Amino acid sequence: MKKLSVILLTVLLLTLAAPAHADGIIIPQPPEGPPLRTFPLTIKYHRVTVTIEDQVVTTHVDQVFVNDANFPVEGTYIFPLPEGATISEFAMWVEGEKYEGKLLTKEEARAIYESYVRRQRDPALLEYVGRGAFQASIFPIPPGEERRIELTYSEILPLEGGLLRYRYPLDTERFSNRPIEDVSISVDITSKEALKAIYSPSHSIAVDRQGDTRARVGYEESNVKPDRDFELYFSVAEEEIGLNLLSYRPEDEDGFFLLLVAPKVEIEQAEVVAKDVLLVLDISGSMRGEKIEQAKAALAFVLDSLQPEDRFNIIAFSTGVRQYAGRLQPASEREAAQRWVKQLEAVGGTDINRALLEALALVDPKRPTILIFLTDGLPTEGVIEPQAIMDNVAREAGKNVRLFTFGVGHDVNTVLLDGLAQAHRGASAYVRPGQSIEEEVSAFYARVSMPVLADLELDFRGVHVEEMYPYPLPDLFAGTQLVVVGRYRTGGPAILTLRGQVNQKPQRFTYEDLTFRREGGEPFIARLWATRKIGYLLDQIRLHGKDPELVDEVVSLSLRYGIATPYTSFLVEEPQAVPVVEAPRRPVPLATVVVEKEVVVEKAMEAPALAVSGAEAVADAGARQELRAAARAPVEEAKAVRHVGERTFIYRSGIWVDTAFDADKMQVTRVVFGSARYFELAAEPVVAGYLALGPQVIFVWEGQAYQITPSEEIKETVPAATPSAVEEPQASEGTDLLSALMVWLQAVLQMATESQ
Repeated sequence: MKKLSVILLTVLLLTLAAPAHADGIIIPQPPEGPPLRTFPLTIKYHRVTVTIEDQVVTTHVDQVFVNDANFPVEGTYIFPLPEGATISEFAMWVEGEKYEGKLLTKEEARAIYESYVRRQRDPALLEYVGRGAFQASIFPIPPGEERRIELTYSEILPLEGGLLRYRYPLDTERFSNRPIEDVSISVDITSKEALKAIYSPSHSIAVDRQGDTRARVGYEESNVKPDRDFELYFSVAEEEIGLNLLSYRPEDEDGFFLLLVAPKVEIEQAEVVAKDVLLVLDISGSMRGEKIEQAKAALAFVLDSLQPEDRFNIIAFSTGVRQYAGRLQPASEREAAQRWVKQLEAVGGTDINRALLEALALVDPKRPTILIFLTDGLPTEGVIEPQAIMDNVAREAGKNVRLFTFGVGHDVNTVLLDGLAQAHRGASAYVRPGQSIEEEVSAFYARVSMPVLADLELDFRGVHVEEMYPYPLPDLFAGTQLVVVGRYRTGGPAILTLRGQVNQKPQRFTYEDLTFRREGGEPFIARLWATRKIGYLLDQIRLHGKDPELVDEVVSLSLRYGIATPYTSFLVEEPQAVPVVEAPRRPVPLATVVVEKEVVVEKAMEAPALAVSGAEAVADAGARQELRAAARAPVEEAKAVRHVGERTFIYRSGIWVDTAFDADKMQVTRVVFGSARYFELAAEPVVAGYLALGPQVIFVWEGQAYQITPSEEIKETVPAATPSAVEEPQASEGTDLLSALMVWLQAVLQMATESQ
């Protein structure tokens, strides 16, 4: 039986190499005749079920492959194993027969990978060096039919700094004929100690906390081609408020850190901060119909969620202002207030200034106060100048007020709503047409209904930290977590003190034995920090006008970390469909990336001011908020931009160029692809990630710039890292992906045979 395909599925738990380039792939052997011009196999679904009990993890993988070709597909299944993992089950049943597999050693795998790189001039497999593998034969898949593969393996997660990290690769972009119909990862976590932080820097996850010691994490998408690994961090601790540190310090540069601050889930009533809630609702004529009914339902939810010691009041405004009561009411009055809300009608203009000032007049300076302000229009009555309104609110609001704004629709002043929220340690949100006001407000209040620590402050001893985001720090709420990023200078041991207020009583929590890395660490922190800082700078520009220095800093961060902004756009034309397997052809430019700093800054400074209201303004406000509050760095969709760790590479003139490379200041050391020196560099995990981009790369490592070249005949001109035009990366000339991988497969089989 012919041996046909390779399926690679890698979980990186202890290394810092680049993300794996495959989770479950099949590289088919073509039939007799002309070469394949389309990729014949599709991953129908990819489902992963993970069970974590304390530090022991069991991962179950369930995949179905569909043969879209008109010929049978045969294969061999190869699974690079995480360090210390044990295969407990492999199942592929065909006509009642179960197919078994065997293990390959690290040495066998390394020889196979390096042999492939030398012969096929394709470095994509370098990152697999140093791992063992599991191998099994696959029965042929007839045309149009499916094969289901299930695999289960177990491992023990390492504990570092009180955090455990689980990683599962999800990169199938190149190896599926069509998008995957269903991709899902479900993680059940059980611990003897209380779970604190649960955080993913890679994907948007849903977390269902089932008490202090259990949680379920879910990720699911449809019709996608996943392109990055799934990562999950979680911590366990018995402290009332858990705090964990991740840090990263690149060479010759200040470090980056991330703090995860999470209180326990099960809060005793005595521990909940007693608060006042002020609900300020726009009932102008434009709110008539569905909007006012949804807003009423949202207010009802908030009233139902009040804690026994909370107080509240409702201010409804249009041309005039109506109050439910003359002073703050106890939570026990909620039912009467709900009846009052039901009879409100939408009519009149919009006097935002008066409504906010009357609400602030009710504030008790001795109690934390949450002010929820909901409007769907611009100020049209009374004081209508946004800056004057913000000044009036600033004069009347005490330090205990947290102001949260909700803009409904597009006819809202985003500068006003954002400015009010940011000035008073709150947040702004926008409910766009088609979205539910009730759902948005209810979901928000569910997160902030139980504050456990207010007026947060962080004090560091032993290490100098700066540029922390978010700034200022928000309050901490039960069942949520705070993600803080920042910079630090020299690493080393540190003591951190967290201070705050609970029911007017000062609280202090001290965390010892924290260590900021002197080198290395988690590279994703750098891009997350840059994302948060860009969001902060864009807000400053939006609220206070364009400052050339701020714009220049946004541009520099954008180019360094590959984050698109209004001042630096990565504009990529849609490439024509390129067959996965075809005859080699000369690379054709398919993309343009606008990244030239001087040109972009000049255009940005000359551009007219952005609108403060309308669909464009609301979209811009939402985008800035996502950057400012990001829990993970954005993924750049431009095909000419790639991220490896915290580095960004841009494709130009057939070369991947590190944005940290300065052609005017750095002398380049040239290394021939496949040489002894090349494989010496590839032995470094970080460098292996750079080299895996392709056979021609310029990168900076340990202060030295390197250029990987195809031969000794090297062009003298070195492309800059910030070009005005960047080509779409193409397959290397003279390289046929299918034949290259088939040669590698033959080497796998030969090595496996010789080892028996």
